[in-house]
Amino acid sequence: MGGVNPAGRTSGHQAFRRTVLDALPKAEQARTLLGLAAMMRLASRDADQRWYDASGQELDAETLVAATRDHVLNHTLIRRIEDPRFGAEGLPANRAASLALDAPLTFRVRRRQLPAELPPTWQVRELDRHNMEVTVPAGNMDVMLPESRPAQVRTAGQLPSGFDASQLYRSVHHPKGLSMSVFAASDCLGNSGLEWDTLRDRLDPDSVSVYAGNSIGQLDEEGWGGLLQSFVSGKRATSKQMPLGYGQMPADFLNAYVLGSVGATGAALGACASFLYNLRLGIEDIRAGRSRVVMVGTADAPITPEVIEGFRVMGALADDDSLKALDALELLTDADYQRASRPFALNCGFTMGEASQFVMLMDDALALEVGAEILGSVPDVFVNADGWKRSISAPGIGNYVTLGKACALVRDMLGEKALRERTYLHAHGTSTPKNRTTESHVFDAVAKANGIHDWPVVAIKAYLGHSQGSAAGDQMVSALGSFAYGLLPGIGTIDRIADDVYAERLRFFQHTIEFDADASFINAKGFGGNNATGVVLSPKVTERLLQQRHGEAAVAAWRERRETVRARAGAYHNEADAGHFEVRYRFGEGVLEGPELEVGSDTIRIPGYAQPVSLDVHNPFGRFNDEDS
Repeated sequence: MGGVNPAGRTSGHQAFRRTVLDALPKAEQARTLLGLAAMMRLASRDADQRWYDASGQELDAETLVAATRDHVLNHTLIRRIEDPRFGAEGLPANRAASLALDAPLTFRVRRRQLPAELPPTWQVRELDRHNMEVTVPAGNMDVMLPESRPAQVRTAGQLPSGFDASQLYRSVHHPKGLSMSVFAASDCLGNSGLEWDTLRDRLDPDSVSVYAGNSIGQLDEEGWGGLLQSFVSGKRATSKQMPLGYGQMPADFLNAYVLGSVGATGAALGACASFLYNLRLGIEDIRAGRSRVVMVGTADAPITPEVIEGFRVMGALADDDSLKALDALELLTDADYQRASRPFALNCGFTMGEASQFVMLMDDALALEVGAEILGSVPDVFVNADGWKRSISAPGIGNYVTLGKACALVRDMLGEKALRERTYLHAHGTSTPKNRTTESHVFDAVAKANGIHDWPVVAIKAYLGHSQGSAAGDQMVSALGSFAYGLLPGIGTIDRIADDVYAERLRFFQHTIEFDADASFINAKGFGGNNATGVVLSPKVTERLLQQRHGEAAVAAWRERRETVRARAGAYHNEADAGHFEVRYRFGEGVLEGPELEVGSDTIRIPGYAQPVSLDVHNPFGRFNDEDS
């Protein structure tokens, strides 16, 4: 796994550790804070393992942690939006107006700033090569008046302050989501401890798949946002904005610049369930034998004025006025902004977030063969729509089906006792009044049907905000962290559960708890009725299943091979904790256009790839022998 979200870096469980920080031993707390400080450019470490603060002064690690702790805590997770446009200056905007001119209006303007088609009543006189004088006769004149509108939403789950993925590789006007994708996929490769080129050389080039995208495309200025604003903003559209804005572009970037993959690719868009939709595609590829390795992920960077305004006018976001009304406040402090997201408590809307998360799926035989570090396993993802709906944005019935199927699978695989006592729920938990009642009813009803009591519920949007299509990716990597540490993050922003939450058979908790889980249910409820529930099994359970299928000797040999992989992954974590990231971006390398290939009837050989692409495809219809056809 690899990626980045408001809690930090995914590899090495850094982001997970940030969400359970107070429950960790002191040494793990210090490691987490120091790693975040390096990521945020508050600290650095040289080749001799000496630490320095941002001014270059050498400090021991303990002193540096103490000096940067408050800044790290206050500039990670959900907090006041740090983009200056959301501050006192206000959001740049224009207001349409009609001026009634009582007398002619004369003004000077640069020649290149004049409209290409002048209004017929304007009188224009040349002053010099660069400047013109324009006279507009009395009457009505339609104009756009610039203004600054105060931001009505000032809180979001932002990446750690000071971290900018685009500065870590040769990025040229890449939208933020794509820069995050390059970083997240590189982080995943580094965290794996596997040499990607060596792994790829073992495989048919066609047996590597990539399924990655996001829920709404790249809508910042470098993507479709800048393109759609260009006519009204007076800025020129660029040749990059249109292609880089597409929702499947994270997959395209990985294929072209990170992995060099020629296998299956694409992106399934399912609003807030998009990560699980792509995960399902990867599972199906491996199960069908079409792929042996699949990179699955999402990248969403929706903290822009236009996207936030769109969700605000829907009534979906926790805006400043609603937050003040919720707690009867006159003014909001930074602490109030940090508590904006309150899943399953009295709340007023969700908080926007940003994240990119990638996981590497591998068939079990290959994982054993290469000594891969197994963080868990995903036996299936279930997807169901809501059926008839009153409103496209309203919740419906599909989630009962997805969670019910997921529980049936775990019961069948692990038994009723494991389902009832050693599973927990990773809730979609958006922090809207509607979600707290509808999702909790789904959980409570399914728990009752399966005889479950005190079913633990985790809701990490309390810390990270809602990263749209990447939300279930945030939940997935958090679940892997829980398996590794035996801890479930509490819902730390709430005082108590709301009265309208169905909690008879559920267990909500404010502080981190210890829990030895066999499986986690990753739940997503997407806009428009895109429901998905994924099942994630713990490494301990996965090893038992591997031993049952492959035998003790194969698993013992895998453990030996894993030591080398772990050592490489540990070296990567050591460098990443110092803020030294190995971002893999290979622009223009190994480019092929077709004539270089060796095309045969059974294989195609590609220069630079050790194995040929096999053309031996499965024929599901049988042979049709008709010599006359």
